[in-house]
Amino acid sequence: MSSKTGLLEVIALTAVDAERAQEGGADRLELVSDMASDGLTPSVETLRDVLGATDLPVRVMLRDNMSFAAGDLDGLRADTVRLIDAGAREFVFGFLDLESEIDVEACETLVKELDGLPWTFHRAIDRARDPLRAYDQLIDLGCDTVLAAGHPHGVAHGLSVLQRLARREDGPRLLVGGGLRAQQVHLLRAGGVGAFHVGSAVRPGGWESDMATVDVAAVREWAALVKE
Repeated sequence: MSSKTGLLEVIALTAVDAERAQEGGADRLELVSDMASDGLTPSVETLRDVLGATDLPVRVMLRDNMSFAAGDLDGLRADTVRLIDAGAREFVFGFLDLESEIDVEACETLVKELDGLPWTFHRAIDRARDPLRAYDQLIDLGCDTVLAAGHPHGVAHGLSVLQRLARREDGPRLLVGGGLRAQQVHLLRAGGVGAFHVGSAVRPGGWESDMATVDVAAVREWAALVKE
């Protein structure tokens, strides 16, 4: 699961974000809408704009509510089909049931629609009853990446869980994100983490200001840190 070659994934909301992330040296994008709701499914139009603005791999969010429940699963299936028709080739999703266990049935429903396309199980794992056991279930579901902070409150609280996941020799690649700070990268890399995910960290004005777009210089700094 670890890698000597660092990977930097940047959250994008628009084609401008995508262009700036690529210019700064990002390796992959996570495309979402509505960060006020913690990231929901983007529109087909936004996807087409982003695919036209970058040649980076783009992982597209499938999520219709702020919780980690599947919500309208039929709607999500329809979104998946529309996004694939529009050019999406990688995805991000993840669902928990009422017992805070992986909602295997909901995930399998979307996996069938993907028909072998790669996907990330997102930070729902941080809210699972037992993230380490949940990771074992994700091996069987077939995702190639798990985005985790190790704790609902972010990386600073989840380092011990992340270190245990990073030592795994099997299963999906660990992608660390969620309140990630630059000073944590060296420790995580030393523990075997090779992939990192950032959003507000490359937006000096945060998510809601006029400066909310991706900053090229900030991405460049993170890319150097991840790959040094």
